[in-house]
Amino acid sequence: MFELSHLRCFVAVAEELHFGRAAARLNLTQPPLSRQIQLLEHVLDVRLLDRTSRSVSLTRAGQNFLPEARRLLRLAEGAALAARRTASGEEGSITLGFTAASGYDFLPRLIKSFRSAAPGIDLVLKEMVSTDQFESLTAGRIDVGLVRPTFNRREVNSVCVVREPLLLAAPEGHPLAAAPQVHLADLDRQPMVTYSPYEARYFYDLLATLFASAAITPRYVQHISQVHSILGLVKAGIGLALVPRAARNLRFEGVALRPLELDTPSIVELHAIWRTTNANPAIDTLRATLRQLTSLA
Repeated sequence: MFELSHLRCFVAVAEELHFGRAAARLNLTQPPLSRQIQLLEHVLDVRLLDRTSRSVSLTRAGQNFLPEARRLLRLAEGAALAARRTASGEEGSITLGFTAASGYDFLPRLIKSFRSAAPGIDLVLKEMVSTDQFESLTAGRIDVGLVRPTFNRREVNSVCVVREPLLLAAPEGHPLAAAPQVHLADLDRQPMVTYSPYEARYFYDLLATLFASAAITPRYVQHISQVHSILGLVKAGIGLALVPRAARNLRFEGVALRPLELDTPSIVELHAIWRTTNANPAIDTLRATLRQLTSLA
């Protein structure tokens, strides 16, 4: 099989139609250039050039082979460039896991910024709860996850990308729906739609700790995993709920979202996580976008 060096030599001679000028263009002397052409013709078993002491011209086979030789050289150069861009984190792909709630606000902002900063990198998105993301991250099925911070693993790096407050979700017409601010004491003995202790462990534990510290005893009527489903039940009048501020982006009709007064207002966190051993160079590019977004928050 011929080599790329053979093709470069042939293209140079075919374009210059002069061995001296082609040799100078390639920084070669004429004898090795002639040998390269002879080797190519030997491999192809066809004469590509007609040579005389005064002129060089392309045979019919050479004329047909020239555009194909150029195309092969362009492909090789493109492949080399793609490899370099992938190694530098300018091209490639990232599989990104995310929770449903992160898709209400932070994920769209991340995607928009990342596509602007790194148009050559594809994002493959997978919606899953935080516990499933940890498993997928460990197994290498995702590169980066957007999760709630319910983890403590040495092999995982993380950075907090969102801190936001909780809001009270109340059906329109409820006395608290028009309150300028809600206190935890207002929720004592109230029917509450809360989070599943399995699929939404982070929020379940967060609310349980809040209510216990304030000696509040809500009356739980449903345990649900997703915020949008919780809002649907609030709209139906089943009970009240506490949801992250990002839920405002859902613009759920029939549900009022009121601020909740707490000593530490922004208590809901979202973290980006990745394996310390992940060698995907595109992750560094994504991390740069994450740093920019968090610095602007």
